[in-house]
Amino acid sequence: MLNQILIFIFNTLLGLFSLALLLRFYMQLMRTPYRNPLSQFLIALTDFIVRPTRRMIPGLRGIDLSTLLLAWLIQFILLAGIYKLQGYNFSSTIGTVITGLVLLAFVEIIKMSFHIVMIAVIVQAVLSWFSPHSPMAPLLDSFTRPFLRIFRERIPPIGNIDLSPLFVLVIIQLLLMVVTGWQQGIYQLF
Repeated sequence: MLNQILIFIFNTLLGLFSLALLLRFYMQLMRTPYRNPLSQFLIALTDFIVRPTRRMIPGLRGIDLSTLLLAWLIQFILLAGIYKLQGYNFSSTIGTVITGLVLLAFVEIIKMSFHIVMIAVIVQAVLSWFSPHSPMAPLLDSFTRPFLRIFRERIPPIGNIDLSPLFVLVIIQLLLMVVTGWQQGIYQLF
């Protein structure tokens, strides 16, 4: 019972912090407007760890590698902690376990990225119907535009309705199936 509570707390705190780091990374990558409450919140929440890491890990052509690496590292620590709390013995096959956890953390970052895009597309579509002038609209538009543009250029609106969000969501679901298959393969290492 106590282990389940600790796993829940550990998963919640580190999972949300990893999500915050990943959101910060993607918002910088997509060049979303800085002057919005979400960006300022993410920077205030994660700056204490991102700034020192940037001194050691430089960016690459405008890509903030330190933030992405921190998100992956937090995910790695989260997975290792959960396995340890569940009673998994790391000493028997430490090389295999570390390799598996490294790969699982990478897969979790990919899955989390797909979920971020999926939620952003859904929220943007709903806001465009009910509140197109919402303060979040420019942020969501700049974040989802690269994904939606691929389909908007090829598929015209049908009946004055843009179907590009639907196609993005279908593609993300298919990609999530592939990534889940990878995850199952990695679990067989343990």
